[in-house]
Amino acid sequence: MTYDVVIIGAGAAGLMCAASAGYTGKRVLVLDHANKAGKKILMSGGGRCNFTNLGTTPQHFYSSNPHFCISALKRYRPEHFVELVERHGVEHVEKTPGQLFCAVSAKEIVRVLLTECEWAGVEVRLNTQITRVEQCGESMLLTTSVGKVDAGVVVVATGGLSIPTMGATGFGYDIARQFGLEVLATRPGLVPFTLSDTWKERAAGLSGLSVPVTVSCGDRRFAEPMLFTHRGLSGPAMLQISSVWQPGESIVMDLLPEENVTESLREARQVTPKRQLSTWLGERFPKRLAQALLEWYPQQDLARPLAQYSNAALDEWGERLNAWQLKPAGTEGWRTAEVTMGGINTDAISSKTFEVNGMPQLRFIGEVLDVTGELGGYNFQWAWASGVACGQAC
Repeated sequence: MTYDVVIIGAGAAGLMCAASAGYTGKRVLVLDHANKAGKKILMSGGGRCNFTNLGTTPQHFYSSNPHFCISALKRYRPEHFVELVERHGVEHVEKTPGQLFCAVSAKEIVRVLLTECEWAGVEVRLNTQITRVEQCGESMLLTTSVGKVDAGVVVVATGGLSIPTMGATGFGYDIARQFGLEVLATRPGLVPFTLSDTWKERAAGLSGLSVPVTVSCGDRRFAEPMLFTHRGLSGPAMLQISSVWQPGESIVMDLLPEENVTESLREARQVTPKRQLSTWLGERFPKRLAQALLEWYPQQDLARPLAQYSNAALDEWGERLNAWQLKPAGTEGWRTAEVTMGGINTDAISSKTFEVNGMPQLRFIGEVLDVTGELGGYNFQWAWASGVACGQAC
């Protein structure tokens, strides 16, 4: 079996690359060990797939080389993918500014990709194991469960390590190391936090409750909802900050990001001195959270009016609510992580063709590289952009 291009991985980046290469007249084969194409696409966005973000810029990505993603993102923009899905009749909705989801099902995105591959003459083989990838002069040879395959170019689009139940493995990193490429340390990203001891119990007591917060860690800051869970904290705010958090660090949350709590409490003490703190909290938080805050930080006499609170006591509440510091025990790990931080060092990869420097017959695209987007459709846009750039250059 001889092909111009063999792509390892039938995910978002791999299928996009396959169609792009096929349309240039190349004979293209996609191989994947899974029994379905686009498994992660199907489960993403709660089954609706947040397939792009209209506000995508290079600043929404993490990488040791922040300039690497610029070229591909400029050449294939969100509006290009929107045009593609609309051409295929996929209805979509904008849930929050810029974030586009399928109106019905993520299956439609997989359908679009497989249809494009079919039209481009791409062959897709699932349930296929690859046991060896080797260089043969200016081409490549793959040993697979269906026999040996000769390839002019091999594109590795195997993704990262997140959600192993979906078939994620480190195979792409193994191939990179085999050919002398550096793989930067990987860790779970966009992943819920776990808490321990007292805080775990407290979070569990509020499980299912979501509140808008502003969360920060280091120099990164996100304003998104936070969700209490049985194990700790989740929701968009926590997923976002998890990508920059390091074990042992604290995160800082503003539970009332639109309000200066100290000033508000002092004003309330002056205007409504007989009002109780519990009443003030109940006006700003869901009942369960307001009650929990009073239990976490008990006063000597909860029935006393605001008039009896000192400036120092009100300052303490201001610190608790506007700058609540918490040290997570860890994260839920690869099991629930949406992405992989780190990956193949892009210093050895062309940002225009995605070929390995000095070895154009081997290329890497998508999440396997050290390029990771924030939450909100950015990682899919990277898959589309890197796939198209590589496919057109094969």
